[in-house]
Amino acid sequence: MTDDVELLIAGGGLTGLLLGVACADAGLAVAVVDRHEPALTLGEQFDQRSSAIAYGSHLVLAGLGLWPDIAAEAEPILEIRVADDNSPLFLHYDHRELGTDTPLGYIVENHVLRRALLNRARTIPNLLLLAPLEVGSMSAFPHRALAALSDGRQLTARLVAAADGWRSPLRQAAGIRSIELRYRQTAIVTTVRHERPHRGVAVEHFLPAGPFAILPMRGNRSSIVWTERAELAARLIELPEAAFTEELVARFGDFLGAVDTAGPRWSYPLALLLAQSYIAPRLVLIGEAAHLIHPIAGQGLNLGIRDVAALAELLIDARRLGLDIGEGTLLRAYQRWRRFDALALAAVTDGLNRLFSNAVPPVRLARDLGLAAVNRLPPLKRVLMRDAMGILGDLPRLLRGAPL
Repeated sequence: MTDDVELLIAGGGLTGLLLGVACADAGLAVAVVDRHEPALTLGEQFDQRSSAIAYGSHLVLAGLGLWPDIAAEAEPILEIRVADDNSPLFLHYDHRELGTDTPLGYIVENHVLRRALLNRARTIPNLLLLAPLEVGSMSAFPHRALAALSDGRQLTARLVAAADGWRSPLRQAAGIRSIELRYRQTAIVTTVRHERPHRGVAVEHFLPAGPFAILPMRGNRSSIVWTERAELAARLIELPEAAFTEELVARFGDFLGAVDTAGPRWSYPLALLLAQSYIAPRLVLIGEAAHLIHPIAGQGLNLGIRDVAALAELLIDARRLGLDIGEGTLLRAYQRWRRFDALALAAVTDGLNRLFSNAVPPVRLARDLGLAAVNRLPPLKRVLMRDAMGILGDLPRLLRGAPL
């Protein structure tokens, strides 16, 4: 019995497509199954959100040849300013403190990333994009997996990668338990246009309900990620345009001059999820199927990109040696490599959210003094900046700027 493909990826979002491109470009026969029609995912109303791309994630995209199609619409993050409500104490990151011209990261609209990935996927002969379809179920056998698609078709593969989101049907069907926490917060996402240039400065303003992030985009525009109490967010999202803008500007401030909304509003409930295992027989989890974290540090997509870089390296190296890419030893190596990173970042983001949402005066004083102390310790700041850039730790080749 001949396998239809070597790698079957369930989910054609940003991480699923990225894994497909990375592996297929290296010669693996890959199928990506997605429930959305590709043309619709590039439409204006599908997803007008933006993502923070850490410098290390940029290296992954560059190493796969995707960055030239993204660069013209990516805004460099040159500085990050973290402030606690109205406190005069703050933390300021400046890329120049690292002694290079390397930005801390980039803000890129999701449709730009998706377009680059889809365009590249269409040029790789051994990458099959099946959409709109879903992987209804999968069965694991000693030497292959059998996946049943929603149109009645069946595909065999050496390995199935679940990139099907934080509610992952494949994770649940495999009996993989997860630790889940629903925050009493909702993220409101929109784009604003402002009078004065942002000069590449990202602002994280901590308010009692949660962080209010102002992320620089191309032109005099910024992406807003506004964390609010769930019950209030539901009312805010339904406000007329003028009233919504008034509420937004009250939190935004006037440091960039006059501000007005320049795009639709999106909202989604916030949660934390950590899969207790990233693997099952012939199955591996990546991206939000494995972990979901609070957006307080803007690292959610970057975690998924690091999953892709690590898994692709392991699969490609095994393939070059003629080994079985779905074998348990390889999958356990992936889990060991990636699980600690997600656990640590989940703990940090959860802790920061709880700390900065606490209005008790002694706690507030302590955290403000902590921000000020870090700001006055250049060696510590440089370590934290490099960590935020995704260039610390046991890095896959792509994150070191090396080819796969």
